[in-house]
Amino acid sequence: MVTASRILGDEVGSTAPAFLAFLAVHVIAGLTAVITGAIAALTRKGSPRHIRAGRWYYRAITVVFATAAALAAMRWAQDWYLLVLGAAAFTAATVGHLHRRRRRPGDTGHIAGMGIAYTAMLTAFYVDNGPHLPLWDRLPTLAFWILPATIAVPVITRAIIRARNIPPRHQHRRPPGPDHQQIRT
Repeated sequence: MVTASRILGDEVGSTAPAFLAFLAVHVIAGLTAVITGAIAALTRKGSPRHIRAGRWYYRAITVVFATAAALAAMRWAQDWYLLVLGAAAFTAATVGHLHRRRRRPGDTGHIAGMGIAYTAMLTAFYVDNGPHLPLWDRLPTLAFWILPATIAVPVITRAIIRARNIPPRHQHRRPPGPDHQQIRT
């Protein structure tokens, strides 16, 4: 007989129906956040696709945090640290989201907030699931905590530097055309 404590070959923390319901929503929201976050990061900034993906990413991160809080409350002794990572992800995403919504100058706050949120979310996933994943199960526990940030920091830093070096679209200078007269001295 297959028990509810094994789903897709992986052990879950509890067989309680409420736990499994929150876990199902948490997994769907987590997958949504991973996909929409990647889309937002890889599309042209300010494009309708970037904005739409970014909004779905923020909504998904919010659901991930809310369900992580419920799951951690049900298994506090085993999962409290996942709530801390979820809170960090949600807080960073909120900072990035508000930076853009309040039209703060520059993109640093937005890029850093959203990138840190994505990194914290992946860290929580790997810390919780890494020991059960093929190949990842061969890594030391510390690697699950460090690898996501080790990879993310240079990527986020590069994105911030690139964003600072690109002038905003409304500041692009057009070369003088036929309707502009150049003053010659």
